[in-house]
Amino acid sequence: MKKNIICFITIILLAIMCLFTYEFIIIPKQNIQETQNQSTNIEENVTSKTNEENIIVEMPKKEDTNITMSVIGDIMCHNSQYIDAFNGETYDFSYVFEDIKDYINSADIAIGNLETTFAGAKKGYSNYPRFNTPEQLAKNLKDFGIDVLSTANNHSMDTNYDGIVSTLNYLDEAGISHTGTARSLEEQNTILIKDVNGIKIAFLAFTYGTNGIPIKSDKEFSVNLISDNFILEQLSLAKQQNPDLICVSMHWGIEYQNKQNTEQERLANLLFTNGVDIILGSHPHVLQPMEKKTITLEDGTTKDCFVIYSLGNFMSGQTKERTRNSIILNIELNKNGETEKTTIGKISYIPIYMYKNTSKNKQKYLVMDIEKAINRYDSGDHFITSSVYSTLKSELTKIKNTLGDFIN
Repeated sequence: MKKNIICFITIILLAIMCLFTYEFIIIPKQNIQETQNQSTNIEENVTSKTNEENIIVEMPKKEDTNITMSVIGDIMCHNSQYIDAFNGETYDFSYVFEDIKDYINSADIAIGNLETTFAGAKKGYSNYPRFNTPEQLAKNLKDFGIDVLSTANNHSMDTNYDGIVSTLNYLDEAGISHTGTARSLEEQNTILIKDVNGIKIAFLAFTYGTNGIPIKSDKEFSVNLISDNFILEQLSLAKQQNPDLICVSMHWGIEYQNKQNTEQERLANLLFTNGVDIILGSHPHVLQPMEKKTITLEDGTTKDCFVIYSLGNFMSGQTKERTRNSIILNIELNKNGETEKTTIGKISYIPIYMYKNTSKNKQKYLVMDIEKAINRYDSGDHFITSSVYSTLKSELTKIKNTLGDFIN
């Protein structure tokens, strides 16, 4: 009897334990499975939703960038010019640019060649052959809209190394960037880079010489002299900055010649095949031809390049044949938003003339928009004499014969 009771109790306990195991082991396993199924459903829903969002959401297209680079030729200052600009208290050259200032101010970036020095009044202002110009011209050029000046030319050393330092100091003070001369080796090897609305341009400048004025051996860095090896070294430094374009000012050629020589062409080819996109020539004091070329590089790819062999004089007291006509050169640059490749677009120019009004006692000089003046005269406004009108028409013909039409 006692054994039967014990067996009965044992059976009841086993039954209870089975029930417990079913509730707390078997059923939770079902719950886990349900939870896994719910989790899978959630993942499927999230994936489905993500896929839907990937289909709907589109990356915004990167916009193209288009800018205009305006370029002027040699900025010189003879004694007749700075005497004319003296107003009794100081020097002010701003009136010289009145007729054309809107063209430069409206450009995204404006470039010129400074063919004089700013060594200060204590040095004494001077004329050709060794120029020292009133430093107020630097501020006038900045107000006019000039952003970058090449300072490498045959007059860089006119007031010696101290003059180079002073010139660059005055340009810094005016807020004008510069390239081609330097106060130290570090400055020479620091390539001028300008970011113009997202287009990164490297600027360099070189000159054939310094009119025989020696550069001291411990100051060789002060002027960028033309040498194939040195040019390649500087271009290598420029390319390390990953610019979109490289623009080089070259002071080369023969004075008063209306066409480039074989050495200019050789150097242009050297520059183009080693990464340069734009060459701006100076020194002849007269205009020389321009051209847009397609260059094949070593890797077989091609690119468009542009050269103008000489921009002539922008501002000068010279009177020789063709030294008073020039242009404002406009170069359109286009950066593709998707490929980020920058290309040279349309090339155009505004013909200009360095007019001297001999009937006035002061402020005689004016850089004149030739076509605007001709049209104004033709409309009946005879603000210039018939002789000047004829001169302007003749100079316009010379400019177009040298440069040809605009380049697309």
